[in-house]
Amino acid sequence: MSTGHSTAGQIATLVGPATAELQEYDVPAPGAGAVVLKIRRANVCGTDVHQWHYESAALRDSGLGHEFVGEILALGDGVTTDFAGQPVSVGDRVVPVYFLTCHRCPPCLRGEFNLCQNGLAEWKIKPEVSPHFRSGFATHYYLFPGQYFYKVPDEVDDETVAGANCGLAQMLFVIDQVGIEPGETLVIQGAGGLGLYAAAVAHERGARVIAIDGVPERLALAEEFGASETISLADYPESADRVARVQELTGGLGADMVLEVTGVPASFVEAIDIARTGGRIASVGNLNAEAEVTMIPGILTRKSVHVHGVLRYHPPYLHKAIAFLARRQHAHPFHAFADRSYPLVEVTAALKAGESRSVARVAIVP
Repeated sequence: MSTGHSTAGQIATLVGPATAELQEYDVPAPGAGAVVLKIRRANVCGTDVHQWHYESAALRDSGLGHEFVGEILALGDGVTTDFAGQPVSVGDRVVPVYFLTCHRCPPCLRGEFNLCQNGLAEWKIKPEVSPHFRSGFATHYYLFPGQYFYKVPDEVDDETVAGANCGLAQMLFVIDQVGIEPGETLVIQGAGGLGLYAAAVAHERGARVIAIDGVPERLALAEEFGASETISLADYPESADRVARVQELTGGLGADMVLEVTGVPASFVEAIDIARTGGRIASVGNLNAEAEVTMIPGILTRKSVHVHGVLRYHPPYLHKAIAFLARRQHAHPFHAFADRSYPLVEVTAALKAGESRSVARVAIVP
């Protein structure tokens, strides 16, 4: 790419609540230390649906999408390797960490890189501002200097790796942060993309996995990703019924760890009831800062439950995610995550399909 105006690209931009439009801009040449990608495949994550509904105050009037795999279109001066030291060149497939780490803010100075105060500093800028392509539902993506990215090995295909830079990396990080031991029981609330990744990770580590969801196809996939038991919302429609079922499956003890990835506020209260005395809860799916629930705080105290809210992941976990896929891609049907694909021009239809929760992930292929 010799000039900044030789190619035009498109990006899906949020212009109002549940309102996205495609905007067209010239694809810039990368500055020193930057990389320009051609997006090959992007997934619709639950977070994208929340953003689409204006539930993220920081990401209004910005581009949409963050879980994707791209192909290097142009390298800026000084970029010769990825962040694992692997040589890169034009045409290589890579996955980027979708947020930034400034290494200067208080969280970064504490080593809490997943909480960087400037993580969304570029993504939240309107696409009309150069270099325009800061999100994944687009034809191109601009990797900024210092933004982590990792090369994808040839043996891992696009369908398998597209979710590495959000779902899988985050679940590896969550399970490391909260901890799961061989023989322990993990109950996963929500068998979407995050839940299925978590099942695969916990299964590899020797844990027993129980998945809860309301979509039969997701529950069937959960079994293929390592769940030994599933609980259907159709069979157990009330929270008390699901709690009782978990008690039955665990000999009256409850779960050692509960992972909430539903995005449904009431599921947090249910997680407290599902966890055993002294158990652990990882709250990941609930991002809406305005949704409220009613609960009895004393239950937390009496059960001595440890609650962990976990946002994003440390950047090197993306490298771990790619290695996990290379190691385990034949153990589970990762390619089946996004069994429905849409062209970029149908981004609204893709978001609606993602919102329906009828499949684990919906894909957008520019």
